[in-house]
Amino acid sequence: MSIPAVAAFVGISTNWMGVKMLFYPIDYFGIEWYRPDRNCPYGIFGWQGVVPARTEKMASRLVDIVTKDLLSLKEAFSHIDPRILAKLLSSPVEDAVRKESGEWWAYVLKPVLPFILERVLVALSRDIEDVLDLPHVVLDAFVRDKIVLVELFQKVGRVELDFLVKSGFGFGFLLGLAQMGCWAIRPHAWTLPIAGSLVGYVTNWIAIKLLFEPAEPIDFGPFVLQGLFESRQVEVSDEFGHFLETRVLSSPQLLDAISNHNEKEFYVFLRKQLPAPIPEHVIYAAMQAIRTVAADPEKYDEIHRHISQRLDIEDTLSSRLKLLTPKNFENLLHPVFEEDEIILIVVGGVLGAMAGIMQTRLGWGGHNAKVKAAATLAVSLGLSALFFVLPEIEQKTEKKVIATPTGDYASSFDRTAPAIRRRNTLLRPKNS
Repeated sequence: MSIPAVAAFVGISTNWMGVKMLFYPIDYFGIEWYRPDRNCPYGIFGWQGVVPARTEKMASRLVDIVTKDLLSLKEAFSHIDPRILAKLLSSPVEDAVRKESGEWWAYVLKPVLPFILERVLVALSRDIEDVLDLPHVVLDAFVRDKIVLVELFQKVGRVELDFLVKSGFGFGFLLGLAQMGCWAIRPHAWTLPIAGSLVGYVTNWIAIKLLFEPAEPIDFGPFVLQGLFESRQVEVSDEFGHFLETRVLSSPQLLDAISNHNEKEFYVFLRKQLPAPIPEHVIYAAMQAIRTVAADPEKYDEIHRHISQRLDIEDTLSSRLKLLTPKNFENLLHPVFEEDEIILIVVGGVLGAMAGIMQTRLGWGGHNAKVKAAATLAVSLGLSALFFVLPEIEQKTEKKVIATPTGDYASSFDRTAPAIRRRNTLLRPKNS
């Protein structure tokens, strides 16, 4: 019985290792003696997490999904109330003009500043795509800091990654029973290493396949069978929308992108909208005011809350993700596994073979055979239990995301959500 127990440990530990290799280390660890290219996760003597190594390529796919299927800048900015936002921006703009251009210009502009800003904001809503490059903003957020993309995939795929690890125990135990039978029939030195290799290989392969296949729901008697990730479309959509709004497309980040990253385009835009008598240094002072607001979201909390509420990026992304077909929705997470899943599967096989060699070396014959077998059984099950306990502890420390629509948008959400709500299981009743 120690053989299936060890096989279960091999299954869960190799799957855990495979998941860790997807995301870590963030930077290449090892000797740069030979590596096919900078975007390749492996070298002869080193490894980099699959996601950090292929950040640009994976981020580009996400950019296509976000900008082509989910979010329109012009539509989002059309919801901003220019009169309210102009009043909120008047004070920081006036302060910046006073600081950069002098008291006289601040005094002259103060009576007309709300009206000028309102006119500018109306034009900005119309021409936002000329001033703000949405694909660049999203791509830059991921590429500039690789940990952002890592955290996104870990957040939206936490159930799938957890399943990938824990399922290794069950699959490993079942295959271990076959391994035990092989040992009983052919107790040779090569039996356990070969069987262990198969356990590590097959458990990784089965778990990865069950994450995404079948993409479309299939009737299975009174149940419906569907890939775990696709079956969580509603929940993942909420988490994806929340993450992107708070970490990639927040109000401070958007204002920073307009005033800093697109400085030249923003100046040209302002010059066209503002009256000719307003000199260049006043325009630059206004741009500096936007940078200041972007850099200090706590001080200008009211401005950022207004922009966030009116843009409504979280609910927009969430609702439209829920309406994607399961096959298109799969593209959010599957690219993490797609290109290099064979590496992760092979790693499982190699680690399984090593565990099999250790089993053979331990041996169960001779003096105190039962004691050694019992110790092996206890250690294997104990170590396996750690993989079940540790993720639960980690999850308790995370902030739970609750993305319930409110306000005017809630009514439109309620019309669509019940029709596509799904349970977080591979197999579910047809009426769920």
